[in-house]
Amino acid sequence: MAPIPGSGLAKGLAVTLRTMTRKTVTEQYPDAQPELPPRTRGVIGLFEENCTVCMLCARECPDWCIYIDSHKETVPPAAPGGRERSRNVLDRFAIDFSLCMYCGICIEVCPFDALFWSPEFEYAETDIRELTHERDKLREWMWTVPAPPALDPGAEEPKELVAARKTAEKLAATQQAEQAEQAEQAGRAGQSGQAEQAGSGERAPQAEQTQPGEGNA
Repeated sequence: MAPIPGSGLAKGLAVTLRTMTRKTVTEQYPDAQPELPPRTRGVIGLFEENCTVCMLCARECPDWCIYIDSHKETVPPAAPGGRERSRNVLDRFAIDFSLCMYCGICIEVCPFDALFWSPEFEYAETDIRELTHERDKLREWMWTVPAPPALDPGAEEPKELVAARKTAEKLAATQQAEQAEQAEQAGRAGQSGQAEQAGSGERAPQAEQTQPGEGNA
């Protein structure tokens, strides 16, 4: 069936009329900040203390916008006679946000929780070179990272907490057993001391009784 001539124009005018009768909703940005979803991807923050320079984030980044430099240092042995160890020390950690596609792969693959999403998005620059944030600036973004959401009451307890609780319970049980054993040993020692004192007290009168008999003989 062929469409009626002018039906498309009539539908368009109907949409226009419906829109004209509605109240306009305009967010007065930047005077009023928008309400962002809790998982907004704005900028990436770096928690430098957790970074071990494993290079996973730089290798997995599809845009190659993460730059990492490091060097190795020798750590002296913790105990006498131990072996020296070497560790990686972070020299540079930078992200070029002019290349970043905000995929979040670097945050997902980081095994030590060194990278986090921040909802901050107001970091536009007039010079594109200023969009390369070095580690000092990435550290400042950590102050804007929101706290993690609360766990679901019905969810399973994390494995780390379960393992830590089991370890603490084993240590507490071991300490209680050691304390009980020490108390038992102390009780045995006290009983043996009392027995020795009682035996020495019984032998002294016998000696005193035999002495007069010997003198009479």
